Amino acid sequence: MVTRRQTLSLIGASVAAGLLPTFQTAFAAEPVKLRIGWQKFGVLALAKQTGALEKRLSGKNVEIEWAEFNSGPPLLEALGAGAVDFGPTGDVPPLFAQTAGGNLLYVGTYRPPAGFHGILVKKDSPIQTLADLKGKKVAYKRGSSAHAFAFKALAKAGLTPDDVESVDLPPPDAGAAFKNGSIDAWSIWDPFYAVAEADPDTRVLTTSEGIVDAWGFFLGNGDFVAAHPDIVVDLLDELAKVGAAAQKDIDGTTKALSDLTGVKPEITRVTLTRTGSDLGLVATVSDEAVNHQQQLADDFHAWGVLPKKLTISDIVWRPKAS
Repeated sequence: MVTRRQTLSLIGASVAAGLLPTFQTAFAAEPVKLRIGWQKFGVLALAKQTGALEKRLSGKNVEIEWAEFNSGPPLLEALGAGAVDFGPTGDVPPLFAQTAGGNLLYVGTYRPPAGFHGILVKKDSPIQTLADLKGKKVAYKRGSSAHAFAFKALAKAGLTPDDVESVDLPPPDAGAAFKNGSIDAWSIWDPFYAVAEADPDTRVLTTSEGIVDAWGFFLGNGDFVAAHPDIVVDLLDELAKVGAAAQKDIDGTTKALSDLTGVKPEITRVTLTRTGSDLGLVATVSDEAVNHQQQLADDFHAWGVLPKKLTISDIVWRPKAS
């Protein structure tokens, strides 16, 4: 019988003789799997197209997997449940995710253009003003940034959410419903907004400019962020660089995003040149961003949409100073 001591001696001798790999080689660290949720707009989509994040993290033994989502709510549901590690969303989905107890953290921000959203009606619709929406069917994805835009647009006209018939539809279904006339108005964001806007049978009732502040967020799964804060810092830094470079080359950026998303170049260019558009505005979470989210959370609670008050700062991640 070979004893444990004899076994260890044999292994040691074999390693010394070059017959076996060293323990360092034999037990090399497993690669870190980074699962990124993305939507068909913005700097993260562009980074996917260019492979920028893979290049940035190539020396850290990181494997990236990409999962596409058509809106923020399902992306954050996956992120909070640990099926995704990192992803972008508008300002409203995180409120619902926090209410549901999802394991997620605000880790960064981006700034969409002021007119990132629109409320659309048919060209020949009798609806001429926001006040005319009273009693009409208004579609938006519940828990999305278009949800807040719709409510605040109604408030601007002296209406409440109870004054309209709200229809909860994700963008593809809402687009079909809008086209066939089964809804009266559609609150939506780019690039879906720009695609629908290009249809000659569509009219823009109002944009989000002057109605809602433009904030977007990057969120991370709490466990992933705790285990790999350095990777999160790298992600945000690289996205800022990708965005800044993209902003200097709108022609190239238009082609890259169009190739990736399948949205026509002329429509993609519209989304990239709206007032205030700047893909380079990627940063860690500021006090201004937290204050914006807190006010939004308070508004949704006052509207009776969120069942409890939220403290946004409870789930904000701040990177440690290097």
